[in-house]
Order: sequence, then structure tokens, then C-alpha cells
Amino acid sequence: MSGATVNTVMGAVEAKDLGRTLMHEHIVFGYPGWYGDLSVAPYDREAALEAGLELMDRVKEYGVNALVDATPNDCGRDVELLREISERTGVHIICSTGYYHEGEGAPVYFKIRNKVGDAVAEIHELFVKEITEGIGGTGIKAGVIKVASGKNVITDYDKLFFKAAARAQQDTGVPIITHTQAGTMGPEQARLLISEGADPGRIMIGHMSDSTDIRYHVRVLNEGVFVGIDRLGLQYIVGCPWDVERYAVIIGLVGIGYADRLMFSHDWVAYWMGRETPMSEAAVPLLGNWYPTHLFKNVIPALKKGGVSEAQIKTMIEGNPRRLFEGGPA
Repeated sequence: MSGATVNTVMGAVEAKDLGRTLMHEHIVFGYPGWYGDLSVAPYDREAALEAGLELMDRVKEYGVNALVDATPNDCGRDVELLREISERTGVHIICSTGYYHEGEGAPVYFKIRNKVGDAVAEIHELFVKEITEGIGGTGIKAGVIKVASGKNVITDYDKLFFKAAARAQQDTGVPIITHTQAGTMGPEQARLLISEGADPGRIMIGHMSDSTDIRYHVRVLNEGVFVGIDRLGLQYIVGCPWDVERYAVIIGLVGIGYADRLMFSHDWVAYWMGRETPMSEAAVPLLGNWYPTHLFKNVIPALKKGGVSEAQIKTMIEGNPRRLFEGGPA
């Protein structure tokens, strides 16, 4: 679809101008409840700004021109910070409207709203307003809808957001990106969204890199959606596999014809809200490659050794993000 535009924090741009795109990163992120600890762990906006600028400087060295910030509404989203970072670095930043899953999100508010009214309608209204008018009083419009589910389950609470997201996509054309916990519920997420009217060509099922079962990946891809291999470098802990196992899956999927449906990222967090979490000595080497240029330094060379062509890599990091936003053919 020629001329399709994308909402970025600096305004609308044409999808064809996105270029190299990281599909799931976080400038700032805080698990719901962090804001109650502000007296001890205040939000240092200047530190967050510097972390975001450093992130962009690093990825720009590898030709990255656009980045999707997948931070949902209940996890510390700061769109004015994103706009300042984009303005100062020239990288297109696409922010999200959406909510995290029940197990790690902030479920009480909309649970109560659903008891006194129609929460799906209210969430739909929120999504559409943030996409078409802007977030709060900032005028910054969301460019993707983020929804999530827990491990091995899409709860009734989570379904409120999936249903609202599908309906908001019908109204706005904005893509939906998802969080799957440990890579589970991918087919179920896709089928739920599609059954509610979402366009499979505008859906990316996220964190599928947490599964090393190629048959499972094919089941998801057979729903007609895109798949996010988007936790690269985050390995072994929190249920993640080793990157070398992921390489085998990627190479296999490309080999059987799915290069036009895969997209990459790291799920990196530049600045954590709340108290610093101490890391054990054992965990440090496991996360040695969890940084926002790992894809270009290590993953792409490994894929090339496995027979993935330069053209296929370009498709996955440039063509597929463009097609997700365009909703058009390859």
C-alpha cells in the first residue's frame, strides 16, 4: 500500500522511510508499583535521557533508522522523553498504546471498570484516542498497540485488551504487537485477535524467540501473522533459551520460506524505573550479549554462516517492518 504513514513521536512519516527497524525495545520501563517507591528510588529523567541518547547513538552506528518502544501505559511510558530523544538523534521512535498482562501488569483499575461498565469499549476508546489525537496533552500519537498474555494462559482480563486492540486496529489501521510470556500462547493470541477482526498482516506475535520448537513457530506463522524474534541476547534466565538455539530456529524458518515474516529486536531496557536490581555473578556472563547492537555484531554474522543471504536479512530488518505498517504485499 503505497504512501502508508506511521505515527512516530515526531509526527507521521511514510512507512517506506523507516529503513532498518528494531521492533521491540524499551527506553524506560518500570513494573507497575515502581511509582510507589519514588521516595527511595526517584525517577531520574536526566539519567533516562542520557541512557536513551546512548542507545540511539549505538544503534545508529549500524544504520538503524527506526525503533519501536514497546513500553505499555502501565509500565512507565514517557512519550515526551521519547520525543526529545528522537529530536536530538534523528531516529524515528514509534511509541505504544497498550497494557501489560495480568500477572505482571496493573490489573485492578480495568477489572473494576469492567464490573461497572464495558471495559472493552473503554479500552477501545483509549487506544483510538491515543492513536488519532495523542497521549495525554502531548499531541504525541501512538504508532502501535501493545497487548500481552501470561505463561500458558490468556486470562479474561488479558482478553479485554486483545478484543479492544483488534477493534481499534479496524478503526485506525495501526499494527498490533504482542508479549508472549516464555513464548507461549502465540497461536491463541493470533486467533483471538483475528477472530475479533484484526488484520493478520498487521500483527506481530512477540517474544517467539523464547521458543526453540520450529513446529510451534510454523503453527503461529500459519495464522498469517509476523513473528518477533525479539529477545536476542536475553538468554538462559527468565525462561529464555540460548542464542545459538535461536539461530538454528531462524535459519530453519528462513530455509523453509518464512524470511518475509520474521522481525528482530532485543527487548532491551535502557533505563529501569524503581530500585536497581542486584545481579548475581552467575547471571552476568549469561547476559553478556544482551545489548541493543547484538543483532548486528553477532546475530547477523551467525545467520550468514548458516546460509542466510544478505537479501533475506534486509527483508527481515527493513522490508518486514515496512510491510507490517503498510499492511500490504511483499
